[in-house]
Amino acid sequence: MAALPPADFHLLSPHLQNIAFEVDAALVQSGDELDQVYFPQSGAIAFMAEMPNGQTVATTLMGPEGAIGSLTVLGPSHSPITAIARVAGTASQISVAKLHSAYRRSAAIRHVVHVHIRTQILQLQQVAACNALHPVEQRMARWLLELHDHVADDVLPVTQEALAQLLGVRRTTVTLAMSKLRVAGALKNDRRGLVEIDRAQLEHIACECYTAMRSRIGPAYDDELSRPPRWVAPIEEIRPEIRAARAERP
Repeated sequence: MAALPPADFHLLSPHLQNIAFEVDAALVQSGDELDQVYFPQSGAIAFMAEMPNGQTVATTLMGPEGAIGSLTVLGPSHSPITAIARVAGTASQISVAKLHSAYRRSAAIRHVVHVHIRTQILQLQQVAACNALHPVEQRMARWLLELHDHVADDVLPVTQEALAQLLGVRRTTVTLAMSKLRVAGALKNDRRGLVEIDRAQLEHIACECYTAMRSRIGPAYDDELSRPPRWVAPIEEIRPEIRAARAERP
């Protein structure tokens, strides 16, 4: 929202409500009909995919750079994920109906939303590749670094259970991975619900995905937002034949 011109932001601001959320709060549950969109101001929210057997794995971590429920601009939908707060914070909340109204009226809002959706897709692709190719210790280091990006100090409010859910592994696997990170000096201390990290050591251990997301996705996001928005038609106003032609482009 910070990238919006004042006049365009004013289409949203009268309808925004500030909320606070604690660690482990669920802002959205899988299967819920999305009727609210959340713009985090602080904290960090994990998007969790849930398997039929109850196992979970995180697909991305969202902070003040993003929005929860932005895909509702594509039309009414039910949430495919559960959004869980991993770091407490605050957010601005707006109804889907009010966001849609502003989205239809403002090319700048459409531009920002589309940039955000494209960036989310890039993050999801990177995390999918990371989950398939990299060992648990490297992936844990990456998640801890991402959490640290949203915390003011080196002590992270994260439990072994939360790490198991983020990684999609058992608690015993998390215990073993944390032991290896501790021996390597990346974890200084871990007590119930709190993990103290050595960031330099974590960066040394983490897979290249963390650096890739910071060096490629972040700057690309900032670069696109810094450009003057071109007129962008609301998705529902694009004729079906034009949508099909765009979809066929390489």
